[in-house]
Amino acid sequence: MLLAGVFLLSVSSCGRKENDNREDAKEEAKDENKEKFEDTDLKADWKFAVDAADAGMLEVELGKLAQTKAVSPEIKNLAQTMVTDHGKANEELKNLAAQKNISIPAALSDKSQRKYDDLNGKSGREFDKAYAGAMVDDHEDVVDWFKKESEKGNDPDLKAWAAEKIPTLEHHLQMSKQAKEVADKND
Repeated sequence: MLLAGVFLLSVSSCGRKENDNREDAKEEAKDENKEKFEDTDLKADWKFAVDAADAGMLEVELGKLAQTKAVSPEIKNLAQTMVTDHGKANEELKNLAAQKNISIPAALSDKSQRKYDDLNGKSGREFDKAYAGAMVDDHEDVVDWFKKESEKGNDPDLKAWAAEKIPTLEHHLQMSKQAKEVADKND
């Protein structure tokens, strides 16, 4: 009887639309962390971890998308770098968060999913230009977040991890700016 109930529950959930009865993954992680760390001085640290995880997943997913949709070799190169570097950083953050009992999202937030969907609706040179512009904007924000965490974070391990990633993120920003210049010229 119990097995039948579990089966019916799993079958009924398979037919739902993607966003039906699903809380935003990033908000869900934030809610879990609020409960765990309510009376601690780690609020800024777990918020950073949640934001960094969502941003990192987006960089990987957009990079994969760009590898298939981009027309410019510079954009494809940038995309491969994003997949490789952010994929590695995402795994490191996942492991660090697990050690710290910090919940991070396992899927893109609704906002990040909308960015992905928007880019996925573009093609050709329009895609290249939009992807490069998104990488510049995203990395400008991310570099700021990581610098803030590395300077003002309360968790020494997260501070050190953030500080270690800043040179790579700054390199990504420069690559993104160069790719954007190429995409703008080809427009």
